[in-house]
Amino acid sequence: MNAESLPILFRSLELSAFARESESALARAEAENWGYRRLLQHLAEAEVQDRRARKIERLLKYSGLPATETFARFDEAKMPEKVRRMLPTLRSGDFVRRGDNLVAIGLPGRGKTGFCAALGRELLERHELKVLFVPAFKLAGRLLAAKRDLKLASALAKLNRFDVIVVDELGGYVDFSQGEVDVLFSFFGERYEKQRSVFITTNLAFSEWEKVFKNPMTATAVVDRIVHRCVLLEFPGKKSIREEEARQRQAAA
Repeated sequence: MNAESLPILFRSLELSAFARESESALARAEAENWGYRRLLQHLAEAEVQDRRARKIERLLKYSGLPATETFARFDEAKMPEKVRRMLPTLRSGDFVRRGDNLVAIGLPGRGKTGFCAALGRELLERHELKVLFVPAFKLAGRLLAAKRDLKLASALAKLNRFDVIVVDELGGYVDFSQGEVDVLFSFFGERYEKQRSVFITTNLAFSEWEKVFKNPMTATAVVDRIVHRCVLLEFPGKKSIREEEARQRQAAA
């Protein structure tokens, strides 16, 4: 068996980085007088990095995270003080591993969605956590359709594979039907029982969640499950971020 057959063997073993890097690595090993241990370590590190990159790409593909929402576009100095103070802890991902929730409250355009999406992306890319970003109305619609097909339990089980589900805009924007309220109640109850994290963006204080869940008892039960293990972040802001950005663009034009 000659050296030219090595890439074929590596591909048959699904060692794509080995196959891609073997020729150049062997040439470098000969030129720099590497030992076998160093050569194997070089190829193994390339394989680990390659597999990690492909895993992250796969996780991003199914995450639904907005591609434009990253911390690179945030000015941390303009974040609310508590948010800025909590950011290093949140980035560690420990609260997600414990199954704690995060609720971001504020008026429209204050950066809630962008922050939660950026945090979700960082947790995915840095810690390889499985993240799903979904607007509240879409989540309710999917779960209601699953219930009608007698597949609600299966749908909830699939959602539990995600370490984090970002439920965007759970607030006064959409008037949910009673059926949608029922499946959302089941969703939050399931996440609580399984100790799986939920990030929620909302324009409503907890005392106003009756507007979403139709009656005080249901709203109280949902809030109780969410806040039991929860990080609460407020995004006050006097002006919408989008309005400020639009004004800056106009001034620069």
